[in-house]
This record gives sequence, C-alpha cells and structure tokens, in this order.
Amino acid sequence: MNSPPPRRDLAAMIVPLGRALSAAEEPVLRAHDLSMWAYIVLTALAERPMRTQAALARAIGADKTRIIGVLDDLQERGLIQRRPDPADRRMRVLSLTAAGQRAHRSTQAAIRAREERLLARLGAADRQCFLRALQVLSALPPEEIVGG
Repeated sequence: MNSPPPRRDLAAMIVPLGRALSAAEEPVLRAHDLSMWAYIVLTALAERPMRTQAALARAIGADKTRIIGVLDDLQERGLIQRRPDPADRRMRVLSLTAAGQRAHRSTQAAIRAREERLLARLGAADRQCFLRALQVLSALPPEEIVGG
C-alpha cells in the first residue's frame, strides 16, 4: 500500500505563494499609483477608521515610523484624512476619503480578478475550504502562532 507523500512545512508552502501573489499585485498597484504599503493602509482603513497612527501600525503589523511617509503621501493625494478625535483632541482619527474609498475599491477589484484566475484551479469545495481555513489561520494573533 502506498503512503501519501510527506507534507511540506506550512511556511515552505505559504512563503513562495505569498511572494508570487505579491509579485502578481505589483503591476495592479503600479497601474493604480499605489505602493504595497499604501494599499495595505487603504485596506485597513476601509475595514475601519483608526484612532491613532500607532493603532493602524499595530493593525497592519508595521512600525509606526514606517507608515508616516505613506500616510503623508495618501493625505496629500486626498485619499485619507486625519481628523481630531472628538473624545481626545490630541489624537487624530484616520479614515478614507471618498476618493480613497474609490481607489481602494478599484484596486481591490483588479487584485481580486487576478486572484480569481488562481483560485479557479480549485474545485468549488476545495476553494471554499481553502479560503475558510486561510481566514481562520490568518486571523490568529502572531503570539499564538509563534508561542505554539
């Protein structure tokens, strides 16, 4: 009786896939005049406005100093706004403008179209299972993954 081939480590499967997906997104991002970090910020803010730059940095797994230039650029281009927090005027609430919402939607639609071509290689049941499992695992806090 033949035994199934050994499974590769998760990182050995996911890292090359992630790199290839990022490479596939690059032309889409260029066409929409966005960097990968800018798209990540727009996506996070599309999900929900953030009270502080530090909260945004935590949400996207970036150092807060890393995103300041990205935020400045997005604000200058009218894609995000920084408004005083009514509860604490020292804080700034970050949110998308209408133009930022449009930019995010059109970029995401183009990325999803590319993803659809890849996902079409899976049968309907496998596709649904893969996406559900990926959502569950990617929602885990990093400390749960690292800490075991």
